[in-house]
Amino acid sequence: MGETIKISGRFRFTGIFGHPVEHSLSPAMHNAAYAALGLERAYIPFHVTPEKLRTAIRSIPALGLLGVNLTVPHKEQALRMMDHLTDEARTLGAINCVINRDGELHGDSTDARGLETDLREAGLDLEGKVAVIVGAGGAAASAILAGIRLGASQIALCNRTIGRARALVRRLSRYAPPSTMVSVHGLDLLTGSEILAKAAVVMNATSLGLAAKEFLPLACDATPADCLFYDLIYARETTPFLKPASAIGRRTLDGAGMLANQGVLAFELFNGIASPPGLMRSTLMAELGRP
Repeated sequence: MGETIKISGRFRFTGIFGHPVEHSLSPAMHNAAYAALGLERAYIPFHVTPEKLRTAIRSIPALGLLGVNLTVPHKEQALRMMDHLTDEARTLGAINCVINRDGELHGDSTDARGLETDLREAGLDLEGKVAVIVGAGGAAASAILAGIRLGASQIALCNRTIGRARALVRRLSRYAPPSTMVSVHGLDLLTGSEILAKAAVVMNATSLGLAAKEFLPLACDATPADCLFYDLIYARETTPFLKPASAIGRRTLDGAGMLANQGVLAFELFNGIASPPGLMRSTLMAELGRP
C-alpha cells in the first residue's frame, strides 16, 4: 500500500484547469517536488469547461489557491480575466500560469521559455538558420518567439488558414530583429522542397496528433539529414508528426521536455522557491515510461 498523505488545515494548494485534464502529468511533477521538499502543499487537476472558466478563475483568491496552470482550451480566454499581465503574456497573447498574489491575479506564460530551453538543451543551433513551424495558435506563438530568441534567420509559418497565420505574424514580427524574417505560407510548403531543404528544425504547433492517427502530408526526406523534427505535443507513443521523420532517420523530440521546463518555472512562480534540480523532469519521464 502507498503512503497516506495527511492533509491538514495548514496545506496550501496549486493546480491545473483544463478541458480535458485527465491526461495531464503536471500533478505528478509538482507533487513529487512538494514531497521532496517536505512542503504541506498539493497540486490538483480541475476539470473546467470553457463556460465555467470565469467562475473558476474568480474562485482562486476565494479558495486561497497559490496559483494554477492553464491548458487547452483556456490559455487565450483567461488572458482577459487577469488583474496584471507580464510582458511575455502580452507578447504571446496567452497565459498558462495564474499566480495569486494577495488576492490579485497575475497572468504569465512559461511556454516559450520552456520550449527555448528544451531546444537549447537538445543542442539545436538556429543562429542564421531556417525554422519551419506548422500552426497559427498559441503554441505557434511560443514557437515563433523561441525561434526569434534562438537567432533564426527565417521562420516560415505555415497554416491551413492564411489569414490567421498573417495576424499572428503581424503581432509577433515587431519582436524580431532585422536579421530574422518571419514569413507566412500555406500547407503546400510541407510538400515542397524550397524551404524544407534549408530547415534546421520543423516544429508541429498544432493539436493534430492528439486524436488523429495521421499528420498532414509532409516531405520529411526533403529536409537536411541533421534537421530536427519537434512536436510540441507529448505522448507515451511516438506522435503521428514524428513517426515519418523517425522512420527515415531524422532526429525527433516531442514536447515532454518543454512541459518539464515550463513546470519548473511555474513551480517557482507559485511557491516562491525552486523545485529540486532535475526532479520534475525525471518524474515526468518515469510517468511516460522513458529512461
